[in-house]
Amino acid sequence: MKLNFLLSLTTDDNDYQFEQAAAAEQAARRLDISLQIIYAQNDVVNQSQQLLKAIQAGKESRPHAIIFEPVSGTALPQVARQAVAAKIAWVVVNSDVDYLTELRGNAGAPVFEVSSDHYEIGRIQGRQIASLLPGGGNVLYIQGPSNSAAAQQRTAGMQEIKPANIRATVLKGQWTEASSHHAVESWLRLSTSQRADIHLVAAQDDSMAMGARKAIEKHTLGKERERWLSLPFLGCDGLPKTGQAWVKSGQLAGTVVIPPNTSLALEKLVAAFNRNEQVPERVLTVPAAYPPINVLASKQQAAQ
Repeated sequence: MKLNFLLSLTTDDNDYQFEQAAAAEQAARRLDISLQIIYAQNDVVNQSQQLLKAIQAGKESRPHAIIFEPVSGTALPQVARQAVAAKIAWVVVNSDVDYLTELRGNAGAPVFEVSSDHYEIGRIQGRQIASLLPGGGNVLYIQGPSNSAAAQQRTAGMQEIKPANIRATVLKGQWTEASSHHAVESWLRLSTSQRADIHLVAAQDDSMAMGARKAIEKHTLGKERERWLSLPFLGCDGLPKTGQAWVKSGQLAGTVVIPPNTSLALEKLVAAFNRNEQVPERVLTVPAAYPPINVLASKQQAAQ
């Protein structure tokens, strides 16, 4: 019997989600499993309906496992219970949820999560900010959606590490360049933005960092634009063709490399099915600063 898995991702308009999909497809070929990928377009209702449709399909059409990255911080507990009741494995990626222990007690299939360590991602970004602003200052900080556990944890990690003399003005995005562009564009129109005296721009996603940069390029002029674009910009995800490339080109000062977790989820699932056993409830990947913190600080000093 060939295993059939369904992967639900948040959006098809984000470089990290592209990498999640690509890593999963590569793993599926290596593991010789069938994989269908769907996108929720950052709509929790849409994601719920898509997954319920798959769970309620005929027995022959149902996936053996659902792997999903939640749009909502609640991670669809009612949908999860329906999947487990149908003996479909349930794997949450890139989010930390609180209902897995309960589900695992009655599950006839694997139930677990594979996540990035979002608190540590935030701590790394806090260290980057501190190294770039040793004398303190003001940060324009673009956060992911309010209902995203990943966004909340990254913010908490950053706040935990940053020195008290660094203050953050927080804007909200949707993990996309366009959403960040709109948020920064709207903020720049406010009179308060003129008094903010920003020294660094940081975003919880590389594409949002670039959206902020493009909004600033579009809506500032002359010496004001020069000052803004001379500031360090930080992002997260650190993919080779985007975040790391933008660091090398000087558009970003630094990023946080976050390994995709879909391939690890598929590997753990296949092993669990083959051995008829559960996987540990929580598996974490390890993020890293790019470039290393000491290199980041020295590069910024050299540029000034």
